[in-house]
Amino acid sequence: MSSRKIPKLQIGDLEANLAIVQGGMGVGVSLSGLASAVANEGGIGVIAATGIGMFEPDLNTNFKEANKRALRKEIKRAREMTKGVIGVNIMVALSDFDELVEASVDEGVDLIFLGAGLALRNPIIASLDTSRKGTTKVVPIVSSARAAKLIFQYWGKNYNHVPDAVVIEGPLAGGHLGFKKEQIDDPGYMLEKLLPDVISIIKPYEQHYNKSIPVIAAGGIYTGADIHKFIQLGAQGVQMATRFVTTHECDASMEFKEAYINCNEEELIIIDSPVGLPGRAIQNKFLEEVSLGVKKPFKCPWKCLKSCNPKKSPYCIALALTNAKKGNLEKGFAFAGANACRTDKIISVKEVFKTLLEEYERAAST
Repeated sequence: MSSRKIPKLQIGDLEANLAIVQGGMGVGVSLSGLASAVANEGGIGVIAATGIGMFEPDLNTNFKEANKRALRKEIKRAREMTKGVIGVNIMVALSDFDELVEASVDEGVDLIFLGAGLALRNPIIASLDTSRKGTTKVVPIVSSARAAKLIFQYWGKNYNHVPDAVVIEGPLAGGHLGFKKEQIDDPGYMLEKLLPDVISIIKPYEQHYNKSIPVIAAGGIYTGADIHKFIQLGAQGVQMATRFVTTHECDASMEFKEAYINCNEEELIIIDSPVGLPGRAIQNKFLEEVSLGVKKPFKCPWKCLKSCNPKKSPYCIALALTNAKKGNLEKGFAFAGANACRTDKIISVKEVFKTLLEEYERAAST
């Protein structure tokens, strides 16, 4: 019989009391408030670096500095509020990716999660003096065993070093998805199918480098029973984001949280993001107008995403997500996971963890 308690998560010399990673949610949805609350309960709290400077006064004139300053501020705040494990999620597609990695390492974060792009470069070794990297762990987020293999092969060959852990994110996640539209509902791409393939890719690297490389399952994990299922399938941890949005400590506005509480399954739709990836979001008037071909005029004083073409984009996604975080959903929208419609009230992070632990124990004892 499996243990009735959610296991610990060991990544190198770093240990979280519970194998739960809170997914990074930009723009401004998971900052120090949510990350520190999760870390205080024994999970890994994650600050999303994407668009973090959108709330700084000089963003339009000095966006790289504004982002770095805002990120440093949030990491410092989180450290003041918790002694637990704190990570930062940084999109590989960001034009100031290297600067945000450097700021995170300087502030001594425990982990950096690399999402939205194939993390072929090890950002710490490639762009920083290795003596400065300290103990920051690097964890790529992938959507296939093939992507994991490419990253591990490249790092092994070029750095004689491999990631400290890997997140495999399935198609039920919120936000940008690493799948083609037709793959999202294809049973062949379910997380349950992807996870064992990634584990088998990682095994030889664990042996070669003589280290444990945890595989963390993500995308559509909502209950303690879900956590139990994926631990039984071989994951050493899970990443959850949607479940933490409707908490008091989540850094988004009340209107953003209410969009989750009030949505139904039909309103959770797949959109074409201006950055060229499909994404899961909550249908609203803004997205309806975009789907009808309405352009939302904007000025682009900086280019936050490498792949963005401001002249062809129907709207600025950074601005739309910032507006949503602030509660102005008429001028934006909320990304959300496939289970967002299951939320029905706002509770504390402590209550979420209590429920998850109870659900896990029930699943483990049946």
